[in-house]
Amino acid sequence: MNAQELLQRLESKGITLEKMLDTAMELYIGEEKEAVREKLIGLMLRYLNDINVQALLMAALLLEEGFKVEGDPVNLVADELIGINLAEYIGGKMALFNFFYYDTRKPGILAELPPFLDDAIGGFIAGCMTKLFEGEL
Repeated sequence: MNAQELLQRLESKGITLEKMLDTAMELYIGEEKEAVREKLIGLMLRYLNDINVQALLMAALLLEEGFKVEGDPVNLVADELIGINLAEYIGGKMALFNFFYYDTRKPGILAELPPFLDDAIGGFIAGCMTKLFEGEL
C-alpha cells in the first residue's frame, strides 16, 4: 500500500488530505501559517507511506466497517489506544499531549467522524504537528 491508496480509502469515508490539514491548522497558534501548512503536507505524505501508520489507520478503517458500536461509549478505549499509538509513533511522548488536545477540542473533521476514525486521524494529526515543531523535516 502507498500513501495514495490509503488516501483513497480514507476519502471513501470523507477524510481528505485537505480536511486533515485544515483540522491540524485550526488549533495552530502562530505566524507563517502557509509555510507551516506546506511543511505539514510533506510530513503527512511521508508518514502516510509508513507501513506502521498505514496499519494503524487501516485498523481504524476496518473497525469502523466491521465492529459496530452505538455512539462512543465510555468503556470503549481501543479507539483511544489507536490514536495514542499513532501520535506517539510519529511524534514521541510529546505528541501524547497534542493528541489529548485534539481529542478534547475535536476541531474540523474530527467532530464529524465515528469513534475509531476520529481518534486515529486525531492521533495522526497530533503526531505530525508535534514532529513538525521538533524541526525534523
